[in-house]
Amino acid sequence: MEYLSTDKILIIDLNTAQVEEDELSDSLVEEKIGGIGITKYLYEKYQDDDPIIIGTGILTGTTYPASAAGQITAKSPVTGKLCHCPVIYKVGLEIKYSGFDYIVVKGESQSPVYLWIHDGVADISDASDLWGKNVWETTDTLRTFVGDDLLQTMMIGGAGENGSDYAQVCFNHWNSPDRFGFGKLFGTKKLKGLAFRGMGMIEVAEPEDFVERSLEILKEIKENSFLEKKGVAPMLTALGEEGVEEWIDPVTHRHSADYFTPYASNTAIFLDEDPKLLEESKQEEPGVLVSDIYALLSFKRLGLSASDTGRALKACAKYGIDPLAVAQLSGKTSLADIEGSFDSISGKLTLPGKAIFTPWCPVGPIFNDLGLGSEQIETWWERRQAVSMIFGIQPIFSLMSPELTEENMLEMASMGTELDLTQEILDSVIDDILG
Repeated sequence: MEYLSTDKILIIDLNTAQVEEDELSDSLVEEKIGGIGITKYLYEKYQDDDPIIIGTGILTGTTYPASAAGQITAKSPVTGKLCHCPVIYKVGLEIKYSGFDYIVVKGESQSPVYLWIHDGVADISDASDLWGKNVWETTDTLRTFVGDDLLQTMMIGGAGENGSDYAQVCFNHWNSPDRFGFGKLFGTKKLKGLAFRGMGMIEVAEPEDFVERSLEILKEIKENSFLEKKGVAPMLTALGEEGVEEWIDPVTHRHSADYFTPYASNTAIFLDEDPKLLEESKQEEPGVLVSDIYALLSFKRLGLSASDTGRALKACAKYGIDPLAVAQLSGKTSLADIEGSFDSISGKLTLPGKAIFTPWCPVGPIFNDLGLGSEQIETWWERRQAVSMIFGIQPIFSLMSPELTEENMLEMASMGTELDLTQEILDSVIDDILG
């Protein structure tokens, strides 16, 4: 496909160490649009090889507001269902900029490997020296090796290598929305992870009109009063949790947003430095970036201080384990006991609805109630998650902003591709995803 796309599907066979490319055709986009519409199609195409499918939305990396996300689609080794995990921070758009819209990883390697994907080139690289390193060490090692601190990674740590049901695929240094044990799936395949870097350009069919319309939608969004707020604490307050802002404020350093996302949904808390520090810290990494509001809340409910919660989240990120599972299933309240529980946690987390989308994302609207009745919320949420991951929209912000409509997403995708993408097509894709 010529526009909003790299026109490439990457196919990697870990059994044979073969790398191939396929074309992303207009006809496939006209049928499935993008994102998890196409990752589900690719999963079913290669189902016999137990694939991991990594993809981007049709609008990912564009000027459409909050077009930050990619996706991982795979069969969860925990639930046995085909599930979809959003790829957040700056990692989602780097996938597309590195030269591929979709990546199919099939088979299993006999020895540890990682995938180095850059500027339209894909290498299967030996990861023997990385196996056994934690997520932070792995990311830092690869960034040093490549000589680029902007390298974006998806990596597993000890939890994935050791086959934990709660193992996450982490993004850069941080925990991810993965509640499906995808880290365990990576470990089974001896796949330490993927590293992305690219300087690719995304062609737009009608660039001036596309940017102008994007800015019109952004202007509408900015009329919302919630944009005066920042970070994870106001989200929890809006969801009815009291006392979070006062609890976390003393260690809050700054807030950050995913690519082109109007709300800064990530909060950095400093653990080893003064949170009010303005100059560059002398510590290599003095804190932790928090995006998982329910993991944060669960550690608070155990009675941990905000700084100890940050240390627990940091330990979980390094080990590559779901911090919500650690908080809710271990029941430990000291840092030493929390870290010591990583390999012995048992039990199950509840997944809402059809259990194919992650409850890392609150099940319902944030800041705007949208007039939904209680019986409508779950159905609305599942559809909203599907739409977000078809188009590549940051999934938490999609719950905040009613201005991001299915109509204007389709409008922008059609304008950007010169394809006729209709509501009827979108409804069909969503029906297929939701089964």
